[in-house]
Amino acid sequence: MTAVRSIALKERFDPGGDKPLPPEPGSGGMAHLFVAGRPTGNYMQIVASLTDPSQAAAAHAAGAEILELRFDLMGGEPAEIVQQCRAVSSLPLIATYRSVQEGGKYFGSPGEWRDRIAPLIPLVDYVDVEQRFARESGAVKAAGKTIIASHHAAEMLPLHVLFVLEQELRAYGDIPKIIVTPNNEDDLIDLIAFTRAAKKPVCTGVMGSAFRYARAILPLFGSGLVYCHAGVPAAEGQYSVAEFVALRKLLL
Repeated sequence: MTAVRSIALKERFDPGGDKPLPPEPGSGGMAHLFVAGRPTGNYMQIVASLTDPSQAAAAHAAGAEILELRFDLMGGEPAEIVQQCRAVSSLPLIATYRSVQEGGKYFGSPGEWRDRIAPLIPLVDYVDVEQRFARESGAVKAAGKTIIASHHAAEMLPLHVLFVLEQELRAYGDIPKIIVTPNNEDDLIDLIAFTRAAKKPVCTGVMGSAFRYARAILPLFGSGLVYCHAGVPAAEGQYSVAEFVALRKLLL
């Protein structure tokens, strides 16, 4: 039944199956990461989630293509942390304050999030904006920075909810990032079907380690960002950058 539903979704949302989807307006220049047909390493971008700025150089050397600064997991002055990373790496930077509601350690209000992110906007290339902070993201958009519009759920979401959520995230962001927690293989198949059918760019993934291998499979179906660690995992189940570099070579 799941396979039949997956085929129906493919026909509905991606007519022809292998035809490239047009880039989304305001996609922040990310449309080039997605290609039709056989996946290539050009769109399977490895993001190193850093819990300490000292990991930046090693993450770059290991093969990361983007650095995520998890400010909710770091001590110190955020602007100085950015400077430390810029001094040792030329990779693009994502500024992230992951809320406790979505698996992080940021406990502040949306207004406090706005005040924390404001001085970082000129210093980074991307800003992760959870749905709860969307109304406070005007300055990010005005500065022309790419918004990763994110939602992390400690449960699996039904397919129709995933498509609605994608539209809601894309309404204020450039790259919808939807992370869920599958309960079984059928849930994972649905997540793969959604990833294949969703407009691009998009990022999908799983929380926890039960279906860790999905982190390697989802990019094959169109998820453009793969979040890895550079020594200390920022989330359970992450592969290290070096591990995913090796996996990417094997898979492709």
